[in-house]
Amino acid sequence: MTIKHSYKGSNVALITPMFDDGAVDYDALNNLIDFHIDAGTSSIVSVGTTGESATVGVKEHLKIIKHTIQYSGGRIPIIAGTGANSTSEAIELTQEAKNLGADACLLVTPYYNKPTQEGLFQHFKLIAESVDIDQILYNVPGRTAVNMSVETTVRLSEISNIIGIKDATGDLKVIKELVNNCPEDFLLLTGDDATAVDFLILGGHGGISVTANVTPKQLQKVYMAAIAGNSNLARQANKELTNLHQNLFVESNPIPVKWALHKMGLCPKGIRLPLLVLSEEYRSVIENNLRELKLT
Repeated sequence: MTIKHSYKGSNVALITPMFDDGAVDYDALNNLIDFHIDAGTSSIVSVGTTGESATVGVKEHLKIIKHTIQYSGGRIPIIAGTGANSTSEAIELTQEAKNLGADACLLVTPYYNKPTQEGLFQHFKLIAESVDIDQILYNVPGRTAVNMSVETTVRLSEISNIIGIKDATGDLKVIKELVNNCPEDFLLLTGDDATAVDFLILGGHGGISVTANVTPKQLQKVYMAAIAGNSNLARQANKELTNLHQNLFVESNPIPVKWALHKMGLCPKGIRLPLLVLSEEYRSVIENNLRELKLT
């Protein structure tokens, strides 16, 4: 099977580096972009959940996307996080991301207002009809309080510029159903690092990963082995990352991953309220992982 898009393998859900006062550190962002280009990451997701989309304003959100696109200079595809629980706002963000030169947009299911399955279908359908850019659905019920059904995803997969889905349910029955029911070239990405290898072995094409922020080269090796059907190599290479996959969620994402990158010297430790810097009790857990992986 041929996937015609550029997002096969490991795509990073990039953090937004910040100073202690919460201001964006654009120099650190440049360094992170170079870090992923050098590591062979398939694409960068700019201002998704891990990029703290919930706490950046609309103008700042677009400024970060613009900077990421301009600095990357076509060296790596950029997927802009443009989802919202307001359909009109999601359309506005998606249109602006297209204008800025994004390669695709990632659109999370509307959070908090708990739409019906038909509401979800009409929401994504209208965004796709309103903005001519490749769009990737994002189902993460643990964050949004709504779970998009496989049936709704299959209906949406028939819309030409809805090219795939990031599924972060962690439910492997879902990937089996998506493989069996979606078009052959519909992009199936996992958003759950802990179950990613199994997802890919079952027919997924890649992932949008939190762990990729920390170990991009290693994770690309894992993902490509799993996609190629080399399950033994994939599982073996993933073993040393297992604890990291779990521990990057000891507190709400992106709290732990930002601490990890701070300890690696890649960004300051800043994060925005209502999230706080990683609690003292968990710092040694993350730091031990980094030492085990020879990252500090």
